[in-house]
Amino acid sequence: MSLAPPRPFLACLALLGALSLLGTLSGCSDEGSGPVAVSVIGTPADFATPLDYLPDPGSKLYLEATAQGLVAFDAGGEILPALAQRWIVQDDGRSYIFRLRRAFWPDGARVTAKDVGRILMSRIDMLRRLDPYGPLDAVQDVVAMTGEVIEIRLATPRPYLLQMLAQPQMAVLSRDGGTGPYRRVALDKALGKALKLVPVERATNESGDELPVPAWQTRILRAERAALAIVRFQQGEAALVLGGRFADLPLLVPAGVDRDDVRIDPVQGLLGLAVTGNGTLLDDDGVRRAIAMAIDRSQLPVMFPVGGWATTEQIVPGQIDLPEPPAVPDWSGMAMADRWAQGQAVMKRWRSEHGDPPTLRVALPKGPGATMLFGLVRHDLSMIGLTVERVEMEAEADLRLVDEVAAYDSVLWYLGRIGCARKVHCSAQAEATLQAASTAGSLDERMARVAQAEALMQAHNGYIALGAPVRWSLVARRLTGFTASPRARHPLNHLFRSTN
Repeated sequence: MSLAPPRPFLACLALLGALSLLGTLSGCSDEGSGPVAVSVIGTPADFATPLDYLPDPGSKLYLEATAQGLVAFDAGGEILPALAQRWIVQDDGRSYIFRLRRAFWPDGARVTAKDVGRILMSRIDMLRRLDPYGPLDAVQDVVAMTGEVIEIRLATPRPYLLQMLAQPQMAVLSRDGGTGPYRRVALDKALGKALKLVPVERATNESGDELPVPAWQTRILRAERAALAIVRFQQGEAALVLGGRFADLPLLVPAGVDRDDVRIDPVQGLLGLAVTGNGTLLDDDGVRRAIAMAIDRSQLPVMFPVGGWATTEQIVPGQIDLPEPPAVPDWSGMAMADRWAQGQAVMKRWRSEHGDPPTLRVALPKGPGATMLFGLVRHDLSMIGLTVERVEMEAEADLRLVDEVAAYDSVLWYLGRIGCARKVHCSAQAEATLQAASTAGSLDERMARVAQAEALMQAHNGYIALGAPVRWSLVARRLTGFTASPRARHPLNHLFRSTN
């Protein structure tokens, strides 16, 4: 990875603020065999009500660590057993039968297939409202066959079902918590809002008595802002920082982070601006096209010099499971001067019909990287006669940043994430085509219709693609099992080559 200094106006005030807190940092591990302190970029609310804060890195990590689903991802992106110890697929992919491992709720009660089935069906119903054409659309029922065996029945095969079941949204947890692989335990108040996690499964002696948990198997978990997490790592108070995104990437250089400590995940997904406003301006097809082509993506690798990172003008980064390569914008390949000239003509026409356009509200997260991105958007849209203002991610907005890693390896994830169900400016024709795809009689017919929908969505310009998401971590040398992940998933029990 190569990192270049950020622009001069980024003096990293957040980092300087964090330096003032150094006196309050307290150590909780040494670099040898002590507990592993982990800082994830976020807020303590990510741990308190994690399902409410997905897909934030902190909520993902906490659910992954304490409330496993039927299956899980390893750091390499492969499916592993979790609450289910094994499974079989029958009836040409329309039946998935899972045998549960022996597991207990935090209060000591045994986890039963009936419990799991009820929880999973509730989650499936919730997720289908947000991703109506994804791999859960064909689920008919989740049935407890015995106390330890559960079946998921589908109307038609869905090849990415296991990948979806490995998502943190499918975590199996009760009001008191989940089944592991870690469990939260009481923590010394001196460590503030940090959490102490210990493995649920313990080694035993010959008499069957549980042995004390080795210190290196304990995790001390914090959710905090990026600047403080970086300082904590630099001071040796944390062995791992997770959840880094483009917005905080410029903090690494002034902090003096050793580039060998920085790991970049080779992820795919969406990094771009969704059109979430409406009205006369954004309902104009020509205006949305002008906005999409006005942004000079060639400046992004200069602003965010991450090795191997590429920009894009397309919703879908590659063919994936499409029967043909994804659609390319009709303006792709045009020089920026020509793009801006076309955009200026569009806005001249719009002004003649409607008067001066309103200022567009752009919702971006905090962080110097987001400030740099806003500067680019403001400059480039001004070149076609549009003004913008920056607003918080929670505020009403006309353009809203989408920065997410793909949950499963299908074009359907990309289309679903920026579809009508997500309140993104969408194509009614594309939506109807996706609905027809969900009831197709064969996989080939289904994907042919999906390809049609993809082309329609690309032409609609309801989403302005910029590039792949950026995910980075800081990793201490002692964590010999840490692996860069194509899904940005780093299980806390896979941090050493000899895992716990």
